[in-house]
Amino acid sequence: MALDVDFVRAQFPAFSEPSLDGQAFFENAGGSYTCGPVIDRLTRFYHQRKVQPYAPYAASELAGAEMDEARARLAALLGVETDELSFGPSTTQNTYVLANAVRCWLTPGEAIVVTNQDHEANSGPWRRLADEGIEVREWRIDPETGHLDPEALEPLLADGNVRLVGFPHCSNVVGEINDVAAITALAHAEGAFVCVDGVSYAPHGFPDVGALGADVYLFSSYKTYGPHQGIMVIRRQLGFELPNQAHFFNGETLYKRFTPAGPDHAQVAACAGMVDYVEALAAHHGIAGKSPAETGDAVHALMRDHESALLQPLLDYLAGRNDLRLIGPRQAEGRAPTVAVALDRNAESVAAELAEHGIMAGGGDFYAVRPLEALGVDSKKGVLRLSFVHYTSPAEIEMLIAALDATL
Repeated sequence: MALDVDFVRAQFPAFSEPSLDGQAFFENAGGSYTCGPVIDRLTRFYHQRKVQPYAPYAASELAGAEMDEARARLAALLGVETDELSFGPSTTQNTYVLANAVRCWLTPGEAIVVTNQDHEANSGPWRRLADEGIEVREWRIDPETGHLDPEALEPLLADGNVRLVGFPHCSNVVGEINDVAAITALAHAEGAFVCVDGVSYAPHGFPDVGALGADVYLFSSYKTYGPHQGIMVIRRQLGFELPNQAHFFNGETLYKRFTPAGPDHAQVAACAGMVDYVEALAAHHGIAGKSPAETGDAVHALMRDHESALLQPLLDYLAGRNDLRLIGPRQAEGRAPTVAVALDRNAESVAAELAEHGIMAGGGDFYAVRPLEALGVDSKKGVLRLSFVHYTSPAEIEMLIAALDATL
């Protein structure tokens, strides 16, 4: 079954916006377009529900009900229990709160593992625990390919002192998709929990977190066609083992334990629109009679098949040039359509030149200074990042390649 791209694009107001006409968006890894159902729900909340939720009057009851709906439906889509999903202002903030809980939980002699493949949001907060006397071990990428080899993790876990392993589902510059289920099984076998940064992966299909087995899975809804919120799944065992970070009277409620401040009510409610969108795709493509997680898996497959078909010609084009370095795998299978290239000049200036050809892309370090330095890339020059998602069309890939020909 092929993804109906015309139907997909009709669900996004950006594609009928006159000010964006004639431009192709290739900085989706920095934030996606927002789908119509999310915008509709956000507008309704601000018009009809913008009161303190959960009070005993109609507007407030409806506000709370919409927030609860978003949590329940997203959790079901991700294959976890409703109270295992919480919202926060951003993934970075969620990670900082989580890291503080881990700081209080660890005892002398225990360690954590981080990688140098991560966005700084899933690296910096954990590395700062070294200032508290906690041992931080680094699982390092291959300096040529950026690959994160699970075999290199094994010796870091061998002494049994590691309590937590943090790693990305895929890097926002390398693009290679890490085998979360296998890495999680390896860590669990050695008595460690895992925290997965899914920010760069979730836009390409909501994962079945329950099936993956991760103890923590983080992503950002503004990159998955929704509002600007951080979403965190924390499974019950670890969630209640870590110390409460919220008001003491909220400590018995799992989804409140790691939310010290109140989330944005309207944006939480609007997140249900992301599930509306997934269900609309499923219905349009004849996907029926499945659980929410199974529906999510089927839509995920539609998205990935479409993305891979568009990604391979772009990878082949870039790999065939001798004036740039393509970061990460050269085969679409096994990587996300987040493509970074290192050039012999400032990448941001190249992005500005591409804008003259109607290409919206970005240049810089993208908060991935550690992986770029590990790969020998000058972080001051940065990389040109060309990232797309399932609503990208074949014509836009052709437009991008033509613009690259004219610019590089």
